[in-house]
Amino acid sequence: MRLPRWLLRFGFRLLYNELAWTYDWVSRAVSLGQWRHWQRAVIPRLNGRRVLEIAFGTGDLLVDMMTVGYRPYGLDLSPYMIRIARTKLAKKGMATPLYRGRVQALPFANGVFDSVVITFPTDFICQPSVLAEISRVLSLSGRLVVVDEGYLLGCGLLSRFINWLYVFTGQREPRPELKALLRRTGFAIAQEEYGNRISTAHIMIATKV
Repeated sequence: MRLPRWLLRFGFRLLYNELAWTYDWVSRAVSLGQWRHWQRAVIPRLNGRRVLEIAFGTGDLLVDMMTVGYRPYGLDLSPYMIRIARTKLAKKGMATPLYRGRVQALPFANGVFDSVVITFPTDFICQPSVLAEISRVLSLSGRLVVVDEGYLLGCGLLSRFINWLYVFTGQREPRPELKALLRRTGFAIAQEEYGNRISTAHIMIATKV
C-alpha cells in the first residue's frame, strides 16, 4: 500500500516551500541522522571542479563542496529553499551562485559543468527533457552523480518502520526506465554503494560519452 500520488505531491510541495524551515529536522529524523552521510557520498565521485547541484534544498552539500575546494552552482525551484541556503552560506562566510529555475530549462551554456549532482530526486529524473538538459550543460566526459536511495540497516523496530515509511510514501518505487533513458541520452552508467554499519546509499554515476 502506498500514499496516493496527489497527496504525496502535496506533502512534498509543502515541505519544499512553506514548510522548508523544517526540512533539515525532517531529513535527520527520517534517516536516523544518516542524511548528511548520504549527501556527502557524492563528493569523492565528482569529476572536475565546476559542479551544478540540482534541487539543492537548504544548501548543506553546497557548503561541503566549497569547503573541499569545488566551485558549486545551485539550482532550485523553491524560493524558500534558496533563501535558507543563502543564509546558511552567509553564516559560514561563503557565497556561490544560486538560481531559481526548472531543470527542464537550465539557465546555463552548453558544456560549462564538469559534474551535475542530484540527491534523492523525485520523478523529474526520469523525464527525457531533464536528462537532455543535464547532458547539454555537461562537458564531454562530465558526470551526473545521483544519490538515488538510502537504506537503514539492522533489525531494530525504528529502522524497520522508517524503511517501511519510505515505501509507503512512494519513495522506494523502482525506476527501471532510468538506465535506458540515460543510455539513450548518451551516458555510460556505473552503480556504487556507500555505507557504514548503520546505513547504505545507492549511487548512480553516469558519464557523458
